[in-house]
Amino acid sequence: MNNNSGLKYLLPIRSIMFILIFVTGAYITKRKLSDISSWWSIVASIVNLITILILVFAAKKAGGTYRQLINYEKGRTKISQVLLMSLCTLFVGTAGMYLAGFLCYGVIPYSAPMMIAPIPLVLAVVNFVVLPLTVSFAEDGLYLGCGVNQIENNVAAVFVPAFFYALQHSFIPTLFDAKFIIYRFLSFLPLTIIFCWYYKKNKNPVPIMIGHAFIEIASVAMILATSMNPELYEMMCNL
Repeated sequence: MNNNSGLKYLLPIRSIMFILIFVTGAYITKRKLSDISSWWSIVASIVNLITILILVFAAKKAGGTYRQLINYEKGRTKISQVLLMSLCTLFVGTAGMYLAGFLCYGVIPYSAPMMIAPIPLVLAVVNFVVLPLTVSFAEDGLYLGCGVNQIENNVAAVFVPAFFYALQHSFIPTLFDAKFIIYRFLSFLPLTIIFCWYYKKNKNPVPIMIGHAFIEIASVAMILATSMNPELYEMMCNL
């Protein structure tokens, strides 16, 4: 796919969408951003679906397909690669959040309470399926396909997409709190650098996408649990 197609300029789009949706939602409902922050997983699924549509359209406009955008090749992935990347995602993702929590809040482990807050049970059940199924196609399609694949400089091809990959998490949910924004950014930066570095080296998105989906299941599973039993959320907040 042509590196001059301008696909790399899509990298900030998810951060912009999250900010717009949360700010608009707060304005329409006449509530504070913090009051709607627990809806982050629903917003994420909506943004995922929009992102996938944009990527399919953008790839077609650039003369290719979504598969070509992410360099997908059937039968190329080994189970050992998936297991290794899944373990790496779990370990680095957890370590990144713990370290960022300590640096920003002086607490280990720190967990932002709105990230596991209950939502209407029906939505929690639906999102238990939708979010893990869409997150890899949206995020990895954007930052690997439009970022790593479209930037010619080897160093920039890793660090520029990784920056925007981590940055989007600063606005999931959107709270205009500098400490929270930095905490979310630092939490994910080590993992996004590894994702982009691995993809730059191997050009195989599948291990990353599967590992990414697995870690997302843990998030929606916790939201589902607190939505089924709100007392669990209160108990966890009091720990």
